[in-house]
Amino acid sequence: MAETASETIAAETSAVQEPKATGYSWYVLSVLVVVYILNFIDRQILSILAVDIKADLGLTDADLGFLGGAAFAVFYALFGIPLGRLADNWSRVRLLSIGLALWSTMTALSGFARDQLTLTFARMGVGVGEATASPTAYSLISDYFPKKQRATALAVYSSGLYLGGGISLFIGAWIVKAWNDAYPGGGPLDLVGWQAAFLAVGIPGLIVALWVATLREPVRGAMDGVTSPSSPAPFRQFAQDLSTIVPPFTLIGAWQRGPTALAINIGFAALIAAFAWWMIGLTGNFPQWSAVGLGYYAVFSWACTLRARDSATFRLIWGTPAFICTTLGYGMVSLAAYALAFWSAPYAETVLGLPKQELAAILGANGAVSGFIGVIVGGWIADALRARNPAGRVLMIMFGVIAPIVPIWIGYTTENAALFYTMNFLAGMFGATALGAAAATTQDLVLPRMRGTATAAFFLGTTLVGLSFGPYMVGQISDLAGTVVNGQPVGDLRTGILSLIGVAPIALALLLYAYRAVPAAEATIVERAGGA
Repeated sequence: MAETASETIAAETSAVQEPKATGYSWYVLSVLVVVYILNFIDRQILSILAVDIKADLGLTDADLGFLGGAAFAVFYALFGIPLGRLADNWSRVRLLSIGLALWSTMTALSGFARDQLTLTFARMGVGVGEATASPTAYSLISDYFPKKQRATALAVYSSGLYLGGGISLFIGAWIVKAWNDAYPGGGPLDLVGWQAAFLAVGIPGLIVALWVATLREPVRGAMDGVTSPSSPAPFRQFAQDLSTIVPPFTLIGAWQRGPTALAINIGFAALIAAFAWWMIGLTGNFPQWSAVGLGYYAVFSWACTLRARDSATFRLIWGTPAFICTTLGYGMVSLAAYALAFWSAPYAETVLGLPKQELAAILGANGAVSGFIGVIVGGWIADALRARNPAGRVLMIMFGVIAPIVPIWIGYTTENAALFYTMNFLAGMFGATALGAAAATTQDLVLPRMRGTATAAFFLGTTLVGLSFGPYMVGQISDLAGTVVNGQPVGDLRTGILSLIGVAPIALALLLYAYRAVPAAEATIVERAGGA
């Protein structure tokens, strides 16, 4: 009896000491969801405006794919690296509020674009601002929720992705119609409907930025029992990190590490430049491949610097195959997801001939509901699988790869609008199930002080792989498979979208490796960090 009573007391003590999410934790999460909704409204509104922008600015499908992908994604990814590190060393609440104000301003300025170049610069600015969002949010959530609830909390946060993407279609279509009906020849400042839409969705973010600034900063690492103090000089570290990714300062950083490091850096830069030049020659798309080349060179430079300055963080991120394969495997899922999110509306408008207002309302609701259901259910199932198997969450990512294949094939080969909408709903829902599982897996593979940096590295996969190539790949293949009518290129979006199915085998191979490697990698985090 004494032994039983002792066990009972120990269990009760453990239950009392176990950290729990509070009501304020859920309040913070709700604010972060609102921020993420605005994030994706500003990011995805280009989709419903694409046909109008293409006509006004004389663009091709590949040009649109670049604007919807690499123009934003490369700068989002690159600035996510130093901003992720700043999130590890400074107030995450302040950083997020500043970032929200920046990307909202740049979205509004997109409304004054008069050609592809000015719209490209505005999209770059949106990317820099939005790079603050997920590193800060992921780190805040990890300090407001215990590990057993983390995938669910991250899934709830990630629902903002789908809600924002869906709302952007509806808002964009409604504003374009209302503006063009009121001002058929152009309104104040000679703005047309798509320009007014950018202004209308950008300005409210400035108000929400003030709301975000009222949140409390949690104790870093408290939920894991490993408190991590902030850096005493966060901006000095930020300046150093920023200098490592901006050419030509990357050469200075390499030289400081020695002649061998400089030679490796120059050699990699030359290799990337040669590849980019070759791809420009093949495709004729200078902006896409110069941006991608810049992105991959800068990431390589940053990784080399991280290895020299913080070998423990490098070891747990770049030196952990389980982390890399999980990130790249989900990056392939995001490639298809971003491509469908961007091209489904232009496809419905140009290929199926559906009215903009109708398709925006239905696809917007589809995207919001399917994504919300998929990411929440997927996060819950991933946590349940994780409780039974250390690598259980990876199974959920695999499901997100395989399940959308049939709906994509059926939805983008049918002429029936109702079937198209239904299959698009299923493809979005199935793909969304992978996000919470992938995010939580990568967070579990690093120490608390590294979470902002790990989030930035994770989003390298979803941006430099998924977002940089998904919309562009569809647009480029559409142009190549298309024809010329009256001297104007007419793309084949059906062929472009169906080509997305080809990435599934690559994703599965990466995730199968991750499934086998995750348990050992998670079990040896402290040992490997200490050894580094």
